[in-house]
Amino acid sequence: MLRLITDFDGPIIDVSERYYRVYQFCLEKTRYPDQLVRELAKAEFWQMKRSRVPEKQIALNSGLNEAQAQEFSQLRRQTVHTEPYFQHDSLAPGAVDALLKIQQAGVDLAVMTMRRVWELDYAFKKYDLGRFFPENRCYCLSNDYVKTRDIEDKPLLMARALTDLPPAADTWMVGDTEADIAAAKKHGVKVMAVECGIRDRTQLELYHPDLIVKDLSFAVDLILEPQRLI
Repeated sequence: MLRLITDFDGPIIDVSERYYRVYQFCLEKTRYPDQLVRELAKAEFWQMKRSRVPEKQIALNSGLNEAQAQEFSQLRRQTVHTEPYFQHDSLAPGAVDALLKIQQAGVDLAVMTMRRVWELDYAFKKYDLGRFFPENRCYCLSNDYVKTRDIEDKPLLMARALTDLPPAADTWMVGDTEADIAAAKKHGVKVMAVECGIRDRTQLELYHPDLIVKDLSFAVDLILEPQRLI
């Protein structure tokens, strides 16, 4: 049996608009009434996020002072995963077609995400994605889980998945962050990193995935036609 374990945000869901709207909100909330700030264009902001520019630095680049940058960073953490902003997420181009293709090929498909149960359910309902991932193929955080760091939490999800799931002859992980790569490598799972998410190629290369591909569609094609890897 062939298995694909995919991350959710990045390969399947584009979160860039949510993150940008939260940035705009936090900048507006943190600036002084008459203070001149420089609101970054979405493309500039997203490139900073993808190259892992710290939140405080993004705030400073936008014209806030040191104290405001600290406040901005805290507000952003409190806001980015709240319900009003999830409506700004969208499907990553080609993601649903890729999921259909791999499902029709009979590949065992699972999702592994740092979203909480309600956050995943929200997106499943909005985009009818539950048809690809039955409950016993969903690995996410409980609604009351106390997060530490993704790079520490995600390998715990991978350990749970590999214990629960039936054995597979071949398993691939697809994700867009260092946490996905770390989770796969820690447990001896092959991993493809996609460039369509929240890390750019330079950041992904630091963690040495087996492959870096454009998006989920490319990953699925390679999994289904392994001769392309040669």
